Parts: sequence; structure tokens; C-alpha cells
Amino acid sequence: MKTRGGVHLHDDRLTVTSPVLMWVQALDLLLDKLKGAGLDFSRVRALSGSGQQHGSVFWRKGACQTLMDLDPGQSLYQQLQRCFSVLDSPVWMDSSSSEQCWNLQVAVGGAQRLAHITGSRAYERFTGNQIAKLRQQRADDYNNTERISLVSSFAASLFLGRYASIDFSDGSGMNLLDIRTRTWSKICLEATGPDLEQRLGEPVPSMSVLGPISSYFVQRYGFSESCSVVAFTGDNPASLAGMRLQPGDVAVSLGTSDTVFLWLQQPSPALEGHVFCNPVETEAYMALLCFKNGSLTRERIRNECCGGSWEVFSAALRDTPLGNNGNIGFYFDVMEITPSVVGVHRFNCDDEEVSLFGPQVEVRALVEGQFLSKRLHAERLGYSIIPGTRVLATGGASSNQEILQVVSDVFSAPVYIMDSSDSACLGSAYRALHGVVLGSGVSFCDAVKKAAEPKLVATPQLKAKEVYDQLLDRFTRLEERVLKKPRP
Repeated sequence: MKTRGGVHLHDDRLTVTSPVLMWVQALDLLLDKLKGAGLDFSRVRALSGSGQQHGSVFWRKGACQTLMDLDPGQSLYQQLQRCFSVLDSPVWMDSSSSEQCWNLQVAVGGAQRLAHITGSRAYERFTGNQIAKLRQQRADDYNNTERISLVSSFAASLFLGRYASIDFSDGSGMNLLDIRTRTWSKICLEATGPDLEQRLGEPVPSMSVLGPISSYFVQRYGFSESCSVVAFTGDNPASLAGMRLQPGDVAVSLGTSDTVFLWLQQPSPALEGHVFCNPVETEAYMALLCFKNGSLTRERIRNECCGGSWEVFSAALRDTPLGNNGNIGFYFDVMEITPSVVGVHRFNCDDEEVSLFGPQVEVRALVEGQFLSKRLHAERLGYSIIPGTRVLATGGASSNQEILQVVSDVFSAPVYIMDSSDSACLGSAYRALHGVVLGSGVSFCDAVKKAAEPKLVATPQLKAKEVYDQLLDRFTRLEERVLKKPRP
């Protein structure tokens, strides 16, 4: 289908789409391979899944009837050719809807008001703004659309044999769902498109059992007629389920970009980061923060200050005190997302800006600064450290004991490591299991209690809480100073 990395990058370099029939054909191929490998589908009691967040699928009028009348003698790809009013689906990489983002924020009373309602300010990749763009630029296609799915609910629809509801958690990534009432926001719908609520359907709790699997899959692949389809969700919410976060937990993925997942009870949406409905606990929330300057920035400081040696880098962290004698640094090699700023900014213990630190001070200033920033912006979204809080670390830097010790000290919480390479897939399996037992009143935590536990690797040092509570106050003030500086 002439994609690169699964997408089409359009000539404007802003529009990014994926062929929806490519996803259909991929499911055909996957199930055929599993059948060929001898998988006994009749043993599957329930299934769920995850899809890339924010992407949208536009079903043509009459498509639901086609889903209900599928012929088990033919592939999905053969039968769904004429079921989509938009053949190339907008995906999360798309950034072509800036005008629609602006219009939505104006309609609701500003970016912060939109964040308060939907959990995020307007983002180009978010589904509502993509829908508004389609309605404005391709009105005939919008009018010919009977249902709009997210990628997750689209996939669930295939298994269900009818349109699957959007779940609360993935629906939170659309700039359309009121995350507190867990219903579509009337003001956001009106600003986006006519008759939109009808096209979206009613959202449902993320742990909902949507119904039995379609007879198509029973006859073609041998699934049991009693196999349940549990609501699919987005890849990020599914990852939270796969990592089995609990109230008060924070997960930190340390890669090229650093990502922070949070379990929240009382959200406080801000202009940075995202708050979603929690995928495994109906009354809770989750938050997502992304930091661009991750491992590449750590590697640059390693190369400049430690001769390219991680051992020397680690020794610098061991040999410098908690709080770095009051020296604080901000290291943004590229324009940061959280917060929006660029450049390197160093401050001594008197809050005076300085041009250089010594090599060991530089290393600790970098690592402490990165995790103070994560804690600061997490707390701005409503996160708070409570008794029993854990930090779950994943990604490349989670193998560095000294970095993990700083994480533990900054968050005043024990750090655990776990393999999360397939966390979204694993989380989907966990959620399918939870769906089976939910009717008996079993919580998600109890449903997956037999899963392997993460490994404890670091605990906070004795004076860490006192040191970093005070340092965080200074860090907050200094970040405000950095943000007010004129950009280069």
C-alpha cells in the first residue's frame, strides 16, 4: 500500500495517514497465521486489544449491516472494501489541524478551559480536531459517514460484528469527552461537527464486556460462541494496565524521549501533559507526560563530562551529595514539550546563573534536574506521593543503578524495574481477563495478582525527602525564570 513505517506522509509534511484497509488485512494475516500454527481458538474465553491513540476510522453509511452479514468463506479485506467513507485514516503523527485546534479553544473559552473539560488543551493529533478538519474540507465524506471509531473501537468492531463503543480511557484523547462526567462534552461536539454525538455513539467504561464474538470468527477460525469481547482501548492506557499501576504509582519510561505515566485520584489538567480516564478503575484517572530531552541528552553529558563512559557517569552520581550542594541545571538540547523551552541553564546555590559546572556537578545537575522536572509537572496534574507509592522504571536507562537511585531519592519512593517491551499487548490480555471476572466483583488488581512482580532495585536515602522537597521549591521558581527568558 506504498506506506513507509505504516503511514503516508503527504506533500504538506503535516498530514499523516494510514490506509484503513491495511489494518483490516493485517488482522486477516495475523489470524490466518495463528490458525496455521495450530492455535486452538476455542479455548479463548475473552479478548481485548489496544490501538494507537487518536487515530480515527470513518465508516460509510450501511457498513454496520456489512459487519453483521460477514461471510466466513471470505476474508475481512475482501468484504470491507466499500465500508469506509475515508480510506486513509488520520493518525497520531498528523499535525495538520492547527486551525481547528484554535477554533475549538476559542469556542470553549480558552486552552485551560478545554484542558479542564477534556484533560488536554487542543492538540492537532487529537481526534476531534481531525473530525472538524474533515467536516470543513470534505463535507460530502463527513455526511456519508455513519459512525466514527477510534483505532481501538474500530478493531473491536471487527471482532464484535457491529459497531463497538468507544471506551472512556481512549475517548479521553479526542478533545471531546468530559473526563469528569464521562460523557461527550456538548460544547466540544457543537464546535466540531453537526450530528456528531450520533456518529460517535455512547462511550462506555473501559472494562465493559461489549458482547460475544461475531459468528464470523466462530465459523472461520473456531472461536467459542461464548468468547467475550471486552472494550478495546488506546495503547497508552493499555500500557498502564500492562504495568499494573496502582493508586499513587508512577511509571517512568527512560528512552530517547522520557515518558511518565501516573495513577491519579483527583486530576488537575494543565496546558502540558494529558489526563485520561483510568482504563482499569472507573472512578480514577491516569496522566501522561512526555519529555523530549531524554537519553540523547544524558549521552551528550556522558560524552562531554565522562569521556563516553557510563561507569564514570555513575561514579559522578555516587560521589556527589543529594541536592548537588544547591546547584541546579536545566538541559534542553532540543525544544522541550514539558515545559516548552530550549537551551541549557545552570544556577548555583544562590540562584545565580552560571555558565559552567564541574564535570561531576554537571552530571548530577542533569539527572536531578530531569527527575525534579518530572515530579514537578506530575504534581501540577494532581499527582501526589502517598504511603505505598512505587516508581516503576523501564527503558534503556533503567539498567543504570545510580540513575535509579536518584529517581528514588527525588520521588521519595522505592523504585522497581520491569520488562514493559510489550506492555500494551500484555495489558490488553490482563483487561480481557478482568472482563471475564468483573461480573463477580473482582477488581483489576485482584484479577492479575498472580502475575510476576517487578523487582525492587532502589530505596530512598535517609534525608532524601527533606532535601528534594526543599530543592523542588527552588527548581519551580528557577523554571519560571527560564521560561521568561527571551528565546534564542
